[in-house]
Amino acid sequence: MLQLFADRKQELQFLEQHYQTQTAELIIIYGRRRVGKTELVLQFSKNKPRIYFLADRRPETELIQELKQRMSLYLKNESFAKLAINDWVELFQEFTKWNKTPHTTIIIDEFPTLIEANHAIPSIFQKIWDQNLKNTRIMLILLGSSIATMETEVLNYKSPLYGRRTAQWKLTPLKVFHLKPFFSKYNAETLMHVYACLGGVPAYLQKFNPTLSFWQNVEQKLLTKGEFLYEEAEFLLREELREPRNYSLILKTIAQGARTYGEILNQTNMDKSILSKYTSVLEDLGFIKRTYPIAITPKPRKGLYTIADNYLNFWFKYIFPNKTELETGNTHALLNKIREDYNTYLGHAYEQAATEILTEMKTQNKLPFTFTTIGKWWHKNNEIDLIALDEEKQIATFLETKWSTLNKIDCARTIQNLKAKAQNFRWNRKKENYGIIAKKISEKEQLTRQGYFIFDLTDFEQLLTQNHLR
Repeated sequence: MLQLFADRKQELQFLEQHYQTQTAELIIIYGRRRVGKTELVLQFSKNKPRIYFLADRRPETELIQELKQRMSLYLKNESFAKLAINDWVELFQEFTKWNKTPHTTIIIDEFPTLIEANHAIPSIFQKIWDQNLKNTRIMLILLGSSIATMETEVLNYKSPLYGRRTAQWKLTPLKVFHLKPFFSKYNAETLMHVYACLGGVPAYLQKFNPTLSFWQNVEQKLLTKGEFLYEEAEFLLREELREPRNYSLILKTIAQGARTYGEILNQTNMDKSILSKYTSVLEDLGFIKRTYPIAITPKPRKGLYTIADNYLNFWFKYIFPNKTELETGNTHALLNKIREDYNTYLGHAYEQAATEILTEMKTQNKLPFTFTTIGKWWHKNNEIDLIALDEEKQIATFLETKWSTLNKIDCARTIQNLKAKAQNFRWNRKKENYGIIAKKISEKEQLTRQGYFIFDLTDFEQLLTQNHLR
């Protein structure tokens, strides 16, 4: 299938700006697996003099020899490959002596793998930078999929590399409005279906066949034994975690609807201290996130847990609990169950997508209101899907998000309930706005004339179906 590279314009500009400096650059790029880090730097450097090196779990001496070989090819000098070099510092020292191309980009992919094998690696690369690179025009890019390792061993102020890096970028998944280049024939509603089960990870989006329908893709790519997306969630956990079974139980519990720490504790029957440790690890990896109610200070101690990645959420809700059935090839029964439940499941994803879309529309000055921050709010039995706050003008916009088609009666009741809940939101405001975001709203014009902010997929169509291909 054609490899796509969608909407990384901002990241490419960031790298290009640093490349154009007259000094050495030490750039840190990190983010979860499959998010597109390698493709980003390869796209950026494809017409530039570069050396790309992927670290793996071979002995360190073998890795040094491989990088030496790659440097030799880059230098077009076989004599460099014959040098007796056995450590990283000496390798870079010799390379800077031999290199006649001042503006060289050196990319080391999966840098945490080097640290895993040798905890002195950050100190070693500090020495490399201080003694060999900082006075050159070489651009050294370190990539990492282990977010926890990159943040603690590379970016943390206690790291030997702290203060050496010239810039860093945490690469995040694509937004919902970046999906169109992958599925040129899908309409806005189908794109939302895709987003709810795959999220914005390019490697996952590439696995769906754009010539098939959404449900054909779900059956063939997600529910079929042996397929990449059928196995990927388990691979991720085995790759990152020592006890994937317990972590899988937590993820399944959250995917099935447990949101508070107490609910997860009760449903997993884990020891409190053990669960706290496991949830902390999952947060560090970016697999789950804790959401806190907007505009509450100080921040509450307890938040609501959700699975941060839509693919993992889909997998642990539908695939993991039904692996026995799927292993026998009985996909049709589960597919029918998913189809019956999918509109309900899509509700949370639509809320997430709405946040992304409203933020982008604000950036493009296409919203009838302004905000400086947006988020969810709850207190006791009251919960509001989205509140957009303009903290400068002291304006609060309350929004209910529903993946359903609303008629006049539903809208009136929804607005009435929203107003009642908003009275419990303790935030000093001069003005209030109210609105609804749904899949389809039949009385949109009438409600808009009454002063409400009403959005459905037709309002998002242009943004969702524009081409962000770079």
